[in-house]
This record gives sequence, structure tokens and C-alpha cells, in this order.
Amino acid sequence: MSTIKIHDKYFKPVITSAEIDVAIRKVATKINKDMENKTPIFLVILNGSFMFASDLLKMVELSCEISFVKLASYEGTSSTEKVRQLIGFDEDVTGRSVVIIEDIIDSGITMENVLGQLAMMGAEDVKIATLLFKPDAFRKDYKIDYIGIEIPNDFIVGYGLDYDGQGRNLKDIYKITDNK
Repeated sequence: MSTIKIHDKYFKPVITSAEIDVAIRKVATKINKDMENKTPIFLVILNGSFMFASDLLKMVELSCEISFVKLASYEGTSSTEKVRQLIGFDEDVTGRSVVIIEDIIDSGITMENVLGQLAMMGAEDVKIATLLFKPDAFRKDYKIDYIGIEIPNDFIVGYGLDYDGQGRNLKDIYKITDNK
């Protein structure tokens, strides 16, 4: 792993694919235990969560359903703090257990929006699973049930996360740097 360039920015490696695998296994083990006698709906937040969701759901040993919603709140390296719904969620969740799968939670604004929608739709039990969590950026007041890795408040790419559409395909995670 070495420094890479995406568009006009440089990124250095911070989390290896092996570390990601360990974190995902930890999350899957907890979900399997917590949801043992339930048939949850896994709600995958696109685009960033596609790799995490794919690897996580291969380890989930439950009867379940999977659905997707596409939201956007970033432009470049910054959050707009406005959540746009690009593909909506149309499953009936009344009285159901839902596990939201998110790639990263930083400020918490996007997740707060999703939680509000699910509450209005009548979900009985909602859990949150995130691969990455930035505690120093988090500004909301809700519980995150499954956290793979806590990270500093750096802009990162790789393993589903992008910088203006590029970098999602990287198997490792990189953080922005000023150095080449």
C-alpha cells in the first residue's frame, strides 16, 4: 500500500483489507446473536455501503430480507448537511426489525434522517450497523448498535467510500494527506 492520487488530492493508507475483514466479522457475530430469533430487513445505504453490505451479509446466518436506499449528502470532501433521497425505500416495515447498513457515520445527519423515516413507517426495532464511526464528528443523540472501527475525523476513501465518484473500488481505506 502506497500513497495514491485521486483527482487533485493525495491519500495515504490507514486501514488494510485484513483489518476491515476482522471488523466485519465482529459486527456479523453480534448481529447473528442479537437477531437470532428474528427475520430482519437489512436496509443498505447506497452508494458507499455496497462493499461493506456485501461482505457483511455473507457472514449473516439469519433468515432475512435485503433492500436498498440511495442517499447523498456529500460534495467533494465536505458534507452539505442536507440529505437528498435519490432512490427511496418502499418496503413495508410495520412491526419489523430493521438493521441499517451504513459505510460511515460522521456527523450523524444522514442516519438521523433515515431513523425518522423508519419511525414514521412503523418499524418496531431499528438497529444501526456501520463499518466506520467518527466519534469526534458525531453531533447527534442516538445509539449506534454495531461499530466496526472508530476512526479520527479525516476524509477517507476506499472500500466503497469515494472522492467525487472515484476510489470506491479500493480494497483498503486511505486518508487524505498533503504529501505525495
